[in-house]
Amino acid sequence: MKQKEIILKYGINPYQKPSRIYSVTDQLPIEVLNGNPGYINFMDAINSWQLVKELKISLKLPAAASFKHVSPAGSGIGLPLDENLKKAYFVENMELSPLAAAYARARGADRISSFGDWIALNDKVDEATALLIKKEVSDGIIAPDYSVEALKILKQKRKGSFNIIKIDPDYEPDALDTRKMYGIVFEQHRNDLIPNTDLLHNIVTENKNLPDEAVRDLIVSMITLKYTQSNSVCYALNGQVIGCGAGQQSRIHCTRLAGEKADLWFLRQHPAVLDLQFKEGVSRTEKDISIDQFLGSNTTAEEMKDWGDVFVNIPTRLTQEEKNDWLKNLDGVSLGSDAFFPQRDNIDRAQKSGVKYIVQPGGSIRDDKVINACNEYGIVMAFSNTRLFHH
Repeated sequence: MKQKEIILKYGINPYQKPSRIYSVTDQLPIEVLNGNPGYINFMDAINSWQLVKELKISLKLPAAASFKHVSPAGSGIGLPLDENLKKAYFVENMELSPLAAAYARARGADRISSFGDWIALNDKVDEATALLIKKEVSDGIIAPDYSVEALKILKQKRKGSFNIIKIDPDYEPDALDTRKMYGIVFEQHRNDLIPNTDLLHNIVTENKNLPDEAVRDLIVSMITLKYTQSNSVCYALNGQVIGCGAGQQSRIHCTRLAGEKADLWFLRQHPAVLDLQFKEGVSRTEKDISIDQFLGSNTTAEEMKDWGDVFVNIPTRLTQEEKNDWLKNLDGVSLGSDAFFPQRDNIDRAQKSGVKYIVQPGGSIRDDKVINACNEYGIVMAFSNTRLFHH
């Protein structure tokens, strides 16, 4: 049953009491079907719902988001997965509906960061998606509806305490957003711009060949950026995020962080990783951690001391040369930036992770240098003239 107010156990931290969410005009557009979501849960739920709703509006496809600390760890749309991705995402023996494939992609972008995530789905949750979610460690979910079978499965998670929220898909908030901070009220027009193909018309590079797949992936990156704590840069490929750099004070640090995540995403599909032999009973989480250690450049001996409990045989780690050889195959990547690139170093770093298509607002005094860098690498770049900050 919908209500006008929900009392929360506490705010962002346990000592921040009292806490509640409420509507100042009408009933809340949400209904808690199970669990006891907290303040941060609701912040993740509302932000992630907007992301997947806008993906549905722009791309007309099922979509999912995996949120942590009010930023997406990943997002994806319901495209089929190839065999390597199925194995990398631990879903090779599962039947995947389009919605389940979308969540597998969202979760698979950065499986370490997605541990204990908040899930958003833009379609009615079906049994196949619920069965996939059942296998992952997650805090809760928001969706417009749930099948009887899906709801039954999800209610069994976390010993029956899994947070399940239903939202009215037709709900539209007021035009003005307000928030109160330190006794002061902030007010602005709600960020109701939905990124679409209109933001990709102003191609400023010599190469102007922007295929449909890149258009789709650039839209995925822009909508993801819109709900990522700024500064942010997002790499996308084949209908999903593969690396998201959030909340960095420097643009190049965003680009590097997102690029490192994209590289790790691709390295997870290396034959040496797909062939790792785990002992019976090792959990998905333990596998994710061990794979991250296996691929990490700075993994310590202390971190690897428990490998004997995880692997059938202790694997030989990839050399940097082997990693570099594999990463040469990463190509056709799309990149979005929530604000302009101030220096060409961002382009130099991005191309190392297979970036061939870029959208950014433009407007730097060094735009010419950034454009020239793209021209050197044959990258297609569009100026959207639209900043996508999120705070």
